[in-house]
Amino acid sequence: MRTTDGRGLRAEVCRNPGVFRLLGPEWADLYGRCATATPFQSHAWLHSWWLSYGRPRTLRVILVRRADGTLVAAAPLMRSAGPFSKLTQLGGAITDFTDVLVDDSCPEAVPVLAAAIARVARGTVLDLREVRPGAAAERLYAAWTGPRRRLPDSDCLELPAVPMEDLLERIPSGKAQRMRAKFRKLDALGIDARVVPAPEVPAALDRLLALHRLQWQGRGVTAEHTSGRFARHLARAVRPMVERGDAMVTEFRLDGAVVCADLTLVSPRLAGGYLYGADPALRARKVDVAAMLLRHGARETSGHGRATLSMLRGTEPYKHHWRPETVPNRRLMLAGPAARPLLWARVGAALGRRWAARQAREREWLGRAVRRAGLGGA
Repeated sequence: MRTTDGRGLRAEVCRNPGVFRLLGPEWADLYGRCATATPFQSHAWLHSWWLSYGRPRTLRVILVRRADGTLVAAAPLMRSAGPFSKLTQLGGAITDFTDVLVDDSCPEAVPVLAAAIARVARGTVLDLREVRPGAAAERLYAAWTGPRRRLPDSDCLELPAVPMEDLLERIPSGKAQRMRAKFRKLDALGIDARVVPAPEVPAALDRLLALHRLQWQGRGVTAEHTSGRFARHLARAVRPMVERGDAMVTEFRLDGAVVCADLTLVSPRLAGGYLYGADPALRARKVDVAAMLLRHGARETSGHGRATLSMLRGTEPYKHHWRPETVPNRRLMLAGPAARPLLWARVGAALGRRWAARQAREREWLGRAVRRAGLGGA
C-alpha cells in the first residue's frame, strides 16, 4: 500500500522481513534525527527481536517518505493472529520503551503516519505499550482522529545523570556515609571495571547470561532471560548497537576472573542498565552489586551530556535508596470508528488486569507484614 498526501509525503507498508532487514542504514539515519528515540527503537534491536519473536505474515512496518525518498517517519508494528487481532509494536515484553520514529525537522509527517496506521488498523486496535513521557508516539496520539484511550503502564525510576558524589547528596547523610564505605571496600578488593570493545561483545554476552543464570539459581527469575531465543536476540542486536554507541557492555573482574557483567543501553538523552549477572560469591563477600553498577553507570554517563540515568522498569526496594523520580510509562490504544466497541472492550480488560494485579500485590505485601510481625499462626 502506498499513498501520497498534498505535501509530497508518501506512506507505504513494509510486510516483507527481507525488506525490513535492508532498511538498516536509512532507519539509523532517521533514528539519529528523532531526539526522543531510545536504543529500543534502533534497527539492530527491532530487527533482531523480529527474528527471534516475530510470526510469519504479521509484519506491518509503516514508513513515511519525502518525495525524494528520504525516510521521515516509521512505526515498527505487527498484527497479532486470531479473530480479535490487534496491531502492536515490535519489541514485545522484553522492551522497556516503545515508540515510533519521527524526523524532528518534519512534524508534518505525524498526521501522514497516523492516517497510514489507521488504514492498516482498520477493524482492529493499535495497542502501544510502554510509551515513555515525551515520546514521538504521544504526537501520533494527539494527531489521531478516531477513538483513543491513554492508560497507565509500567513505572520506571530515574536519576539525573550526574557524578556519584552528587547522587550521594540525594540520600540522608548516614546512608551516604555507609555507601561511601561500601565503595571503599570495592576499591580495596580491587574489582576492576572494563568496557568491552565491540569485537569481544559476543563472548562477553555469553558470560553475562551465564552469570545471570548463576545469580538467580534457586530463586525467581524472568524465565525469558534464560531462553535460547533471548540469547540469540542479544547476540545479534548488541554488537552493532555497541558499534553505533547505542549500548555498552561492562565486565567487572576480581583476581582476573569475571565476577559481574552488565549491559547498558545508551542514547543521547539517557542511559539505562538493561541486564546484569553477578557471581553469588560477591554476596558472600558482602559486595553491594547494585551500588557498584550504579557508580560505574554514573561515571560513564555523567560526562556525556545526558540528562537521565534510568533504572528502567520496576520499582524494586533497592532502587528507592537513591530517591529516584518515578516516571510512569503509558499505554496508548487507538482505533478507527468501526473498531470503537473493540477498543472499549480491550480498555476494560486492561483495567481489569491492572486491578487484579494490584490486589495480588497488596495481598502479598500484607502477607509479608504479617509474617514479619510474627502473626502468621501455627
